Amino acid sequence: MNNLEPRVVVFSCPWCCFQTADLAVAAQLDYSPNVTINIVPCSGRVEIIDLMRAFENGADGVLVLGCLEDKCHHQNGSLTAKKRVGYIKSLLKDIGLDEKRLEMYMLSPSTGPKLEEIIAGMITEIKKLGLSPIKEKSQT
Repeated sequence: MNNLEPRVVVFSCPWCCFQTADLAVAAQLDYSPNVTINIVPCSGRVEIIDLMRAFENGADGVLVLGCLEDKCHHQNGSLTAKKRVGYIKSLLKDIGLDEKRLEMYMLSPSTGPKLEEIIAGMITEIKKLGLSPIKEKSQT
């Protein structure tokens, strides 16, 4: 893993978004080795503590990928995740981290190239922001 590249942790729904990730891999879309994709039963199952621990464990940015709101296999999972992400964004701001370090996207299974754009966009944004101050403190 390259320590000069931002570390991005992804929490991905298996119903829509992981299929998207599979399509991206099949199409040989390039992902940084600093991107970790975690499959969760539903984006709505990503708890507040999971998001905060990702930052605590050295993530410079975190993405939550869920189904389209009206296509969620668990009815309200994407909406639940969206609320949690919004809450954590406000907490990040309160503790001095830029809220752009956490994003959520709702995707359909056929958007492989868009997934690559989302991940690349997150990496670009994190490079502008710099490494996470939490990460820097833990390395000293």
